[in-house]
Amino acid sequence: MIKNVLIVGANGQIARLVEDRLLKDGKDVHLTLFLRNAGRLVQLKDNKAVTIIDGDANNSEELREAIKDQDIVYVAFVDHGENAQVTKNIIKIMDKERVKRLISSNILGIYDEVPGEFGEYNRQMCFGGVVKSTDSVVQSATAIENSDLDYTILRIPWLNDRNEIKYTVTHKGEEYIGVSASRKSVADLIVKIINDPKLYEKESIGFANPDTQGASRPVY
Repeated sequence: MIKNVLIVGANGQIARLVEDRLLKDGKDVHLTLFLRNAGRLVQLKDNKAVTIIDGDANNSEELREAIKDQDIVYVAFVDHGENAQVTKNIIKIMDKERVKRLISSNILGIYDEVPGEFGEYNRQMCFGGVVKSTDSVVQSATAIENSDLDYTILRIPWLNDRNEIKYTVTHKGEEYIGVSASRKSVADLIVKIINDPKLYEKESIGFANPDTQGASRPVY
């Protein structure tokens, strides 16, 4: 049975790694790739396992056309928009179209769960020193957690381009382990969730290379 997967923001670095993995793995997956400039993925336009949609995530009607009939929606960008409106629109559309499984990108620190000197650095860099309920990334996570969707929130660490796949997963309420991970590691985790949609269902997870635990700055 074909699994229909929508990737919103399909030209991002991690999104493209996910797409490559899914298409090369030969799984029964059809990808709908939603992005602002479809020409950026011209190399996939003749792939029968791919539908490319040129659209704007701020346009609710374009989003609705992309979301309908999907099994999984993966939002490949972090919603930094005012009041996390894109996230709220996606939730509303998914409810209306009866699409349940959402994988949502976010950042580490939204629960102030990152300890020590690096936690202070992360607060300063990402939240201006104090994590507030009005921060768009916090609003995005809160809206998803308050929805009836089968969601996974990905609290993505600081990223590097190392050629490695290594990460430890932590759960909401636990101290975040590590500070950085490779983009390949993030893609690996997303592919695992797409292949097994029950994995980390209704969870907000953190993940990073445990070897970076204790670092005071991102590890590149």
